[in-house]
Amino acid sequence: QVQLVESGGGVVQAGGSLKLSCVVSGDMSGIKAMAWHRQAPGTVRVLVAGLIGGVTTYYADPVKGRFTISRDNAKNTLDLQMISLKPEDAGVYYCSAGTSWPTVREYWGQGTQVSVSS
Repeated sequence: QVQLVESGGGVVQAGGSLKLSCVVSGDMSGIKAMAWHRQAPGTVRVLVAGLIGGVTTYYADPVKGRFTISRDNAKNTLDLQMISLKPEDAGVYYCSAGTSWPTVREYWGQGTQVSVSS
């Protein structure tokens, strides 16, 4: 089992920055990829950024150049640094882990809310 706990969400003005963290614990031996997803009200959950094999990164087109996904092995976290935030970046952000890419949906955190005011 893998446990994921997100933090770092909040309210920020457009153009501002936030850093989300996901504390990772449990048996990670079979995990091949981790990711961040966003779900806005009334919409489906979408993949925002991924880290495959601890090395390769993936970013959805709307966040390229603005978001950075990284793993801090010392703190056991998966982080998402977000800059130049836009109102359309708002939503609940979920951390996930999985045994394959791009499925990466076996384990989920509870989510952290990001609000961006214009």
